Amino acid sequence: MKKLLFTITVFAMTITMNAQEKEGITLTVVIENVLNDEGHVLSALHNEDTFMKAEGLETSHDKAQTGELILSFENVQPGEYAFSVLHDANDNYSMDFEPNGMPKEDYAMSGNYLPMGPPTFSDAKFTVQNEDMQLTLRF
Repeated sequence: MKKLLFTITVFAMTITMNAQEKEGITLTVVIENVLNDEGHVLSALHNEDTFMKAEGLETSHDKAQTGELILSFENVQPGEYAFSVLHDANDNYSMDFEPNGMPKEDYAMSGNYLPMGPPTFSDAKFTVQNEDMQLTLRF
């Protein structure tokens, strides 16, 4: 009986430890300066493999509202990530450009670095460790 109880206890502890390891942090993203209520705000959390190449690991599609938008992403595992956000005012699910190549719609990236040309993962990356964190991005 003691052996069975010990085995069950070890098994329960293993499940609990594995569940705790899989839980990540909560990433809160504050998007400031949404200029109008047109369209939607599209956002995505990326790793290096998906940044500017594929859909994000986590995505959000929220109705635009003038002012500030607060997003929350749960269980983000430790690692390096980048965050991108686009105010898709005309709801065509893509960034629109002026004839000279400049974006027509507001956007922001983590790192708050706005290069002339496409952003790179190394410019936009941030590190998630073991504590909840907040990013503030501004259109």
